[in-house]
Amino acid sequence: MASDYPDETPVGLTLPDSLDQVRITSLPATAYYISDFITQQEENAILDKIASAPKPRWKQLTHRRLQTWPSDLVHNKLIDAPLPAWLNDPIVPRLRSIRLSQNPDSSDIFFDSPHQKPNHVLINEYPPGIGIMPHKDGPAYHPVVCTVSLGASLCLNIYKSQDDGTLDATPAWRILQEPRSLLITTSTLYTDFLHGIADITEDVELSESMIANWSLLRSPDEFTDGRNIRKTRTSLTYRDVMKVSKIGGRLGLFQKK
Repeated sequence: MASDYPDETPVGLTLPDSLDQVRITSLPATAYYISDFITQQEENAILDKIASAPKPRWKQLTHRRLQTWPSDLVHNKLIDAPLPAWLNDPIVPRLRSIRLSQNPDSSDIFFDSPHQKPNHVLINEYPPGIGIMPHKDGPAYHPVVCTVSLGASLCLNIYKSQDDGTLDATPAWRILQEPRSLLITTSTLYTDFLHGIADITEDVELSESMIANWSLLRSPDEFTDGRNIRKTRTSLTYRDVMKVSKIGGRLGLFQKK
């Protein structure tokens, strides 16, 4: 059935009628890319909120930092709490306003997730030259990942495992994520493949033959020289954590900080 969460799309922002229109067809499993999912004004407002978050919200890693909302997971479970309004609106209603297909009875991307909407957001900040090693997101989440990019472009690399379990050194596919874009990965692309971001200051060899979502980019002309000089890019990763615990329930461990 169609979404019960219509989104009032801002003037000047044109969203697809269905995700089928923005499917990345060169990938072996289902993924979608919307180059303009939020406006520049919305992007700036979210970046301001991220920057003004209390210092304890930031988790400092060796070369980068991140925030988790509404909280970290404990033993793959999430404390039952709402997302803050600035992370919910406009992104969650907008996600749920887009049908999977043109079928009038088609549902949104979270129709079969446990809570039928994302309940967790991971905010990662990637300075130039800093990425993340190839990994899988693990069993805590429903296999739908919605990533909104802010601030700058970079390439996400998708890797295959070899028969002996080792990782192919060369990415099987590359997805270029522009600022204000939305990337959705699902099904076996989530469960069977690894994804990562290279520790480089410049993405190179950018072309229609090398970038899986080239035909869906907002501004492919910006990369006609095959290069993208990295700037600080922030990502918002929306997922549905499958197991949720009430505070004060049987899992007393959630009452510990």
